[in-house]
Amino acid sequence: MSLIRWEPFGSIDDLFNRMPGAFGRWPRTSVSGPPGVDWVPAVDISETPQEYLIRAQLPAIKKEDVHVTYEDGMLSVSGERKQFEEQKDEKVHRVESIYGSFSRSFALPETIDAAAIRAESKDGVLTVHVPKSKTQPKSATQIKVQ
Repeated sequence: MSLIRWEPFGSIDDLFNRMPGAFGRWPRTSVSGPPGVDWVPAVDISETPQEYLIRAQLPAIKKEDVHVTYEDGMLSVSGERKQFEEQKDEKVHRVESIYGSFSRSFALPETIDAAAIRAESKDGVLTVHVPKSKTQPKSATQIKVQ
């Protein structure tokens, strides 16, 4: 017989992650997610004729604490929101902000210009610009069987 770790709130977290539209205003935590990941930022993905845009909501995070990488067709955004230090003359009554590390990964199509990917952070929103390549996507080639 094997032992299974009981996580009383794990199913609630799964519900929030499966139905983000219904609970979109609530911060999503990653209790049952990958080890070392404490929360998951909300992301909007859009497309223009020239590029794909990935916008991640990262309030109160310095751009030095965010890492954007691209490898083997996967774009990853990770970092950490650090908790502010309590002042001696300040008494905290309630903290609703989530602190800790985060990570998101996105599979990108082959028709991008990986060398021209750039990211910018402004007003708590990280915007990653993923330009589309100017070359035509590779099409399937019919090979005659001999």
